[in-house]
Amino acid sequence: MPDITFIDFSGNETTIDVPAGTSLMQAAMENMIDGIEAECGGSGSCATCHCYLTDDWHGKVSEPSSSEADMLEMVSEPTELSRLSCQVLVSDEHHGLQVRLPESQY
Repeated sequence: MPDITFIDFSGNETTIDVPAGTSLMQAAMENMIDGIEAECGGSGSCATCHCYLTDDWHGKVSEPSSSEADMLEMVSEPTELSRLSCQVLVSDEHHGLQVRLPESQY
């Protein structure tokens, strides 16, 4: 199982084992990671699971769909590293992935 590290806005890190095929949002919710609200339950329609991939992982996960890109335009402080965690599925190749969580979701 890949290890995924969630980093809150203060720099506190939590590393968890995530089964391949699980979304980052599901992994965060199942492991009680603060900063992921997931109000829509993973349908990609609320943007309360906004996160940032770290620079070294940008481009190593699938690109956002057009509907995800539209939702990302509504988040507070979007960057080119912004993603909806419900739309990023973990694979074995994502071992070591780091995910930063925005302060606006705390």
